[in-house]
Amino acid sequence: MIIFPAIDLRGGKVVRLREGDPDRQKTFSDDPVAAAQRWIDEGAQWIHVVNLDGAFGEASDNLSVIERIAGLSARVQMGGGLRDAASVAHVLDLGVSRAIIGTAAVQNPAMLGPLVTRFGVQAIGVALDIRKGSVTTHGWQQSTGQSPVAMAETMRQQGVQWVLFTDVERDGGLQGSNVESTIGLGRATGMKIIASGGVTTLDEIETLAASGAVAGAVIGMALYENRLSLADCISAARKG
Repeated sequence: MIIFPAIDLRGGKVVRLREGDPDRQKTFSDDPVAAAQRWIDEGAQWIHVVNLDGAFGEASDNLSVIERIAGLSARVQMGGGLRDAASVAHVLDLGVSRAIIGTAAVQNPAMLGPLVTRFGVQAIGVALDIRKGSVTTHGWQQSTGQSPVAMAETMRQQGVQWVLFTDVERDGGLQGSNVESTIGLGRATGMKIIASGGVTTLDEIETLAASGAVAGAVIGMALYENRLSLADCISAARKG
């Protein structure tokens, strides 16, 4: 199972938002490239980058920062504000290895098939963010009323394999991820599920990995608050 240290960008800084709320922000670094290099030095092979300004429809220079991070030695998985084929193509051209599409994919799953055909199954992923069991869009601000399993199945039919699954109510809260739902989604769909949102303990990581239904875990606040070390997370993922 892959461990993805998270770098959430807002205004060119590394931040974390509690439950995706832009008014509940904590800044951890003014130098995202240095933050990425730190995780690489500690063993990361992938970095998960979120363009929060893109997700919220705000202008920023985050894409230039993402390009610099993509120029480092780890692969970059990136989401936030990817609303059409042109924006996906642009970030992949910048060196991003996998583009994660959220709102646009939920609203128009038919866009995904041509992207998978054009860029390959490894380069395209989708974000399924849930609040109270319902998939949300627009930076976690709007509910669709649809279940994650039904939505994932629709996307699987478009050729998508990778799903970033986040329980918004647990994100940034250091209260643990929604392990049961994450494993359940993987078993129900057979897709490559990446757990996100509140991963806090090594036991969680081992449980996710041991299930055989989860391909990765994004870890943010627990690393930045020094609750976990990246080396221990990687080790736990291997134990599972």
